[in-house]
Amino acid sequence: MQELINTLEACGYKVHSAKDKNEAFEISKSYIQSSMSIGLGGSTSVQEIGLLDYITSKEDITLYNQYEKGISIEENTNRRRQGMLTDLFVTGTNALTKDGKLVNADGSGNRVAAMIFGPKNVLVIVGKNKIVDTLEDGFARVMDVSAVKNINRMNNKAIEMGKEPRHNLDNIANKFSYIKADEKDRIILVLVDEDLGF
Repeated sequence: MQELINTLEACGYKVHSAKDKNEAFEISKSYIQSSMSIGLGGSTSVQEIGLLDYITSKEDITLYNQYEKGISIEENTNRRRQGMLTDLFVTGTNALTKDGKLVNADGSGNRVAAMIFGPKNVLVIVGKNKIVDTLEDGFARVMDVSAVKNINRMNNKAIEMGKEPRHNLDNIANKFSYIKADEKDRIILVLVDEDLGF
């Protein structure tokens, strides 16, 4: 693990290691400060460690929550845009290679765009199941694991919000990115020694 951390730090990432979801939550929570603005990328990992519930319950931050029930498609899109110019963007990743590349795909593109540029900081929750050997393994994981499972997640979320389920393999992963490095400490990785998300 230390070798991986050293590699990731050499790529410019700030890295934390957590033994489980509870420790990951405590580490992540320390980055949520009063009066800051926060954007969200769709992430089961963020939800699984309890961070999503924590963020949505806080009243002393400005949260651009595109998943709030009852909002229109226009408001959803507006919040995605606003989330890209925040103090902190909170998300997971589809894959992280052992040489430090963050590999992701998106339908709308707000998550991959925000990870690349926009928010002052990006907090990324990474379960051990997301760590792969190579860039090719990362893209394979995106299509063979993440995309398939996210179709169900996002269609169920749409139904829950009273919207038409519309996601499939043709539109779930329209925009791809991989990040091999970033400015020092802008991207904060919380590596969790448990399987999380898709």
